[in-house]
Amino acid sequence: MSLIRMLLVLLLVISVRSGFAGEAADESLDILRDTIRVNKKAIVDVNLTLTDAEAAQFWPIYERYQTELTGVNDRLVKVIEDYTTHFRDLSDQKALDLIGQYLSAEEDRTKIRRTYLPEFAKVLPGRKVARFYQIENKIDAIVRYDLAAEIPVIEER
Repeated sequence: MSLIRMLLVLLLVISVRSGFAGEAADESLDILRDTIRVNKKAIVDVNLTLTDAEAAQFWPIYERYQTELTGVNDRLVKVIEDYTTHFRDLSDQKALDLIGQYLSAEEDRTKIRRTYLPEFAKVLPGRKVARFYQIENKIDAIVRYDLAAEIPVIEER
């Protein structure tokens, strides 16, 4: 991984960590989401070598794709905020409700990815589409790893 790539990934991780560690207000979360979005696009851009013709077709689809994912990510943030606010006194029913909301958001994320696959495949060769999805998965893994470090685990009673 090049130095530029590592710096972008590091910036993304730091952005996520600082946003949730301090239980940021809505305005701070909006800034955090914007930072992640910009950095994510930069990471994709650096790691997905596109011709000018490919880029002209890919980026508008990517923007629509990210817009749809933003709604899912916003739902996940709300679930995390709800959980971190109540994890000490979480009832069994509330825990099950949060799990249901989380799984629903994950299903929707998968639906969006599946829906956009044919669109990306129309404008990029299969190997580049696969690389794009790999980059997406790696970014998600980094963000999820960092969130996992920040989100407390429910204590058994």
